[in-house]
Amino acid sequence: MAETVKHVSAGSVDKLQKILGNFDENANLIVRELGVALHVDGLDIAVSGGEEKVSAAEDVLECLVELVSDGEAIDSGRIMYCIELAKEGRAKDILKLSGSTVGVTYRGKPIKCKTVGQKRYADCIKRDTVVFGVGPAGTGKTYLAVCLAVQAYKSKQVEKIILTRPAVEAGEKLGFLPGDLQTKVDPYLRPLYDALQEMLGLETYTKLMERGSIEIAPLAYMRGRTLSNAFVILDEAQNTTREQMKMFLTRMGDGSKMVVTGDLTQVDLPEGKKSGLAHAVRVLEGIEGIAVCRLTDKDVVRHPLVMKIVRAYETDSKRSESEKGEKQ
Repeated sequence: MAETVKHVSAGSVDKLQKILGNFDENANLIVRELGVALHVDGLDIAVSGGEEKVSAAEDVLECLVELVSDGEAIDSGRIMYCIELAKEGRAKDILKLSGSTVGVTYRGKPIKCKTVGQKRYADCIKRDTVVFGVGPAGTGKTYLAVCLAVQAYKSKQVEKIILTRPAVEAGEKLGFLPGDLQTKVDPYLRPLYDALQEMLGLETYTKLMERGSIEIAPLAYMRGRTLSNAFVILDEAQNTTREQMKMFLTRMGDGSKMVVTGDLTQVDLPEGKKSGLAHAVRVLEGIEGIAVCRLTDKDVVRHPLVMKIVRAYETDSKRSESEKGEKQ
C-alpha cells in the first residue's frame, strides 16, 4: 500500500519548537497515539503513514499551529484531546476554546475551558438558572462551577456563595471518625474548600467565610431555608435521594442560580436507594431555564491516563450489563 505524506508549515522556528515540545515530547505523543511518522523539513512538519492516520495527524498539527499563533499554551493534555477529536474528524472543534477564560486564580493565573464539553458547561452556567453537570471524575464539574460562582460574587451578581454536599460515606462510617459534626463532614467538603482557596487566596477566603458571604455545609443543613441572591452549588449529587434533591431544588429564592454536579457511575447510596440526580435529570430536562450538560471521558482534564481509566471502566460496565441481559 502506498504511503501518504503531508506537510504542515509551522510558520516560524518559535512556533515549531512549541509544537514539537521539549525534547520532541509533543511530536512523540502524536506519533505514538496516531501511528504515523513525523520529521522536520525546514519550518515544515512532514507526516507519513496510512492515509487515514496521516489525515488525522495533519488536522492535529494544523490546529496546534493555529493555537500557538493565538498565544495558547500547548501541553500533553490539550494534544491528547485534539487527537481524540481528530479521530472523529472534529479536530477543528478545539479552536473554539481559544480565549475561553472563565476566571482567574488569586495569583492571576487564567482559568480556561480545556474541552468543548467544558465550554458548553460554562456557557450553560452563565445562561441558565439551574444547571446539571453530569459526567465522570476529572472533567472539572466542581472546579468550573466554583470558579464561575466566585466571578458572579465579585461582579455583584449574587451576594453569597453556598456550597453543599450530601454526607454519604464511600465505604467508611462517619460515626467512627473523631471530632464534632463539622470535623466529621469536613473531609467531604475539602474539594470545595480547596477550589475556593485557589480562586480567592486563603486570607480573602477566611474573611468571606467569617462574614457569611461563603457558606459550606452538608446538604441536611439546607432544609427549611430559602436561598435568595446566592450562587448555590450541590456537589456529588449522585448521592442524594429523590427526596433530598427535591428539597434542595425547592430552596431556590429570587436572584439565585443553582449548579448541581455529579457522576452517575459513582453512586454510594445504600442498596435499593435510587439516585436523586438521575431522577431529576430525567424529570426536569427540557424545562426552560434548566440545562443538563453531559460531560464524557473526552472532557477529563486530569492526567491523560485518567481518560483511559474512565473509558476502561465504562467499557467493563457495558460488558457486564450486556452479559447480565443475555443471562436473563
